[in-house]
Amino acid sequence: MSRWDVKVSPYLYISPFFISFAIFGIFPIAFNVVVAMHSWHRRLGQGEYVGLDNFRWVLEQPAFWTSLQNTFSIFLLSIGPQLVFALAIAAFLDQNLRTKTFWRMSVLVPFVVMPVATALIFAQIFGQFGLVTPVIQELGLFTDVSSPFYQDRLLSHVAIATMVNFRWTGYNALIFLAAMQAVPRELYEAATIDGGGRLRQFFSITIPNIRATMIFVVLTMTIGGLQIFDEARMYDGTGTGGSNNEWLTTVLYLFNLGFGDWADRLGQAAAVAWLFALVIIAFTLINFALTRSIASSRSTRSKVPPATTRRLIAEARARAEASSRAARDAGVPTLVGTTSRSGHPDALSSAQEDTER
Repeated sequence: MSRWDVKVSPYLYISPFFISFAIFGIFPIAFNVVVAMHSWHRRLGQGEYVGLDNFRWVLEQPAFWTSLQNTFSIFLLSIGPQLVFALAIAAFLDQNLRTKTFWRMSVLVPFVVMPVATALIFAQIFGQFGLVTPVIQELGLFTDVSSPFYQDRLLSHVAIATMVNFRWTGYNALIFLAAMQAVPRELYEAATIDGGGRLRQFFSITIPNIRATMIFVVLTMTIGGLQIFDEARMYDGTGTGGSNNEWLTTVLYLFNLGFGDWADRLGQAAAVAWLFALVIIAFTLINFALTRSIASSRSTRSKVPPATTRRLIAEARARAEASSRAARDAGVPTLVGTTSRSGHPDALSSAQEDTER
């Protein structure tokens, strides 16, 4: 029984996670394949088998392609500023500040706030009578529309991207801060002695030492940014993505298709989920490759083949042995002691062998 306890008990300790993951993770994914292959009704359940017709129907819908364009537009407007501001905040928090714990926790407050509350607050800011709209109209911009952030496609994307940046910049800044804390402080001290300023230290020491963390953050930002839903859903009162699909994202389109009306299009919604999953995987792999190529330090030194390396080492050892043999024959003092012509060194032979090696 003790042997069985040693072998089985570790698996029992970790089994709750895998059981819950199988129920709430693997099963929905596998069941979604079945739904995508059938005409599925919310009230009647499984209908007839349609194969790939649901996928074909989705690809023929202009709203699907519009949602993809909106999703990538909002993502590109959010990932750049979010990465820059997160690095800047992390670098500021990495300094020797007073009440540093307070400042580090304060940047996490927007992430703790519920996304619905964030969307409602920013919807009022960018609304017709909000803070931003009267200012840009007084500057003579977008005077032909009453609510430019709701009627102009690009401005609506900027507004939603601002919500995303507000929520996630502090969270990513803390991840960068943890990576910066692990950078050896001796590097900064040496750079200071050599006359390097803080900006030079940031780009020459900090950035190269947190490359792995930057790749991780960019990948998580890519996956999460493409799945944006809360901000687009709560941006207006209807939650449909605008009168002309100005800010309709793919996940919002999936939700409206499956649960927005009573058209019984759960099969098509499941097909959208799988198509969009393939898009996210492809875009994430491309982003990962580009990030690694940009962040990696390419050495200009030529690579020496292993055979050449072994040959050069053998030649160096042979020259060292020949020089040592000649020194012993001549009775010249060496690092391991003075040798005589009779071959009796003053130092230990083992130490001489180690030095020659």
